[in-house]
Amino acid sequence: MPKLIKNGALAPDRWTVLKEATGPEVLQVLLGKNLIVPLKFWKLYRAELNDYPGEIAVWLNSNENVADIAGELNQFSLIALNFPVFSDGRSYTNARALRERYAYQGEIRAIGDVLRDQLFYMSRCGFDAFELRHDQDEAACLQSFNDFTTSYQATITEPRPLFRRRQ
Repeated sequence: MPKLIKNGALAPDRWTVLKEATGPEVLQVLLGKNLIVPLKFWKLYRAELNDYPGEIAVWLNSNENVADIAGELNQFSLIALNFPVFSDGRSYTNARALRERYAYQGEIRAIGDVLRDQLFYMSRCGFDAFELRHDQDEAACLQSFNDFTTSYQATITEPRPLFRRRQ
């Protein structure tokens, strides 16, 4: 079972990430579960997903842009952004766009290759939930949110850069 940090604490995960699916027949197997489906799957099988009895959320790969779902954001209580490898930072941009440009208020979850050293920075970009990689220590990950007391840059959590806060 994946380890989940949500709003700064360990939390039970009530969602199932649908990583691979060939078609809507998988929905019968997972009937009633809350699903996080790939953007491509959501686009292809929107009609079938409308009839699905559980909640549906969408996840975007780092090469997909949140602008592709801008008109449908209000349908999702959760949007997951995938990190295929820890060094691919494009999902940070999508998280900021969701919060700043689209004023998205729902959960933004980091999935994929999510490591302790990224959590502080992810939270400053708008992520509020983190599905940790299996080899990550939960206690160390929770501590990571306190690694720094002050940041210079303007972020989602502090829109004024340090030089503006000092005035």
